[in-house]
Amino acid sequence: MKRTFFRNYGTFIFVTLIFWFSGYVYMPVLTPFVESLGGSLKMVGLVIGSYGFTQMVLRIPLGIYSDWISKRKVFVILGVALSGLSALGLGLASNPWFALLFRSLAGAAAATWVVFTVLFSSYFTIADLPRAMGIIMFFNKLGQMSGTLIGGFISDLFGQRAPFIVGGIVGVLGLLLSFRIKEQEFTRPRMNINDLVNVGKDALLIKVSILAIIVQAISFSTTFGFTPSYAVNIGASDMQLSTLMFIASLSAALSSLVSGNLAQTLGEKRLIVYSFIASGIAAGMIPFSGNILMLYLTQLILGVANGLCFPLLMGMSIKTIDQSKRSTAMGFFQAIYGLGMFAGPVIVGIIADTLGLSIGFYSVGLIALFGAVFGYLTINSSQVQDRGLSV
Repeated sequence: MKRTFFRNYGTFIFVTLIFWFSGYVYMPVLTPFVESLGGSLKMVGLVIGSYGFTQMVLRIPLGIYSDWISKRKVFVILGVALSGLSALGLGLASNPWFALLFRSLAGAAAATWVVFTVLFSSYFTIADLPRAMGIIMFFNKLGQMSGTLIGGFISDLFGQRAPFIVGGIVGVLGLLLSFRIKEQEFTRPRMNINDLVNVGKDALLIKVSILAIIVQAISFSTTFGFTPSYAVNIGASDMQLSTLMFIASLSAALSSLVSGNLAQTLGEKRLIVYSFIASGIAAGMIPFSGNILMLYLTQLILGVANGLCFPLLMGMSIKTIDQSKRSTAMGFFQAIYGLGMFAGPVIVGIIADTLGLSIGFYSVGLIALFGAVFGYLTINSSQVQDRGLSV
């Protein structure tokens, strides 16, 4: 069965790995790199947040257009190309404003992830959607994990610009392979404005999108945001910065594989709430981490919480949506959570510049606890189960 799975979907999975590798191989050094170009913590927050901003702007139109033309593969190809180009551009940046430009382009590349996930989900039945999302999120995290681990090693050997160049080269390889991806055919009924409004009004989609905003705000304000700055302050090397992100990505990847099964045991609502509580505790622990080992522990907890929660939210976002409108729904979901990628690091960057980095992390912890309360009050477990089965 495993052999058949990889024979049918191996190219897609490998392209997914490359796509995320090229976008994350430089992440361990991105924050200190922007600071080395003369950027303040506010500017660092803006560069990090621009990644989410362009996703927020592009994902809904991209999802709608993909559904409209009944095509997925072309957007996968475009995404891989943009990912490689943005990495190269960042590697050649001479000031923070060029870094902002090419990091925004990385966000445009990531906006195509909406089509990656919908194309992969089309290989599975509706009943298997949580499993499909768990699988694709595993390889998403695996690409991020391998990129962040190797990136710090490359930086230690060849300098901070080297990981960006490697990301660009790997992106070219992914571009060549992406032309071999198989695309599932589907019939597109004519969509009108009312159809689009109805997709955006889906109650479950709105609830899980709000929760996803909080998940991404946590992640991009800590692991992929200001945790590296804190780590540098306590004496971490580039390789240790890589290890930080590797631990978070590995724990997220492994936990995403068991997320669907664990949700069947505990219930989706309970698992989501527990994940937010764990994230809040871990974020609040960061300022108390006086050594790198303690900091590793906080990233482990954050990674596990992310890996357990996010695949559930992603699967729930299209659970009640017709196949022909799923790119639109996924585009809505991913565009909305792009707000968390953007607003989280920008706001925390402002707080860190004015009140200190520790207060920034405490703020993230409070946001996570708000997510737990919101999930507890709004997600109806039985409704999620019933609606998912009735599609």
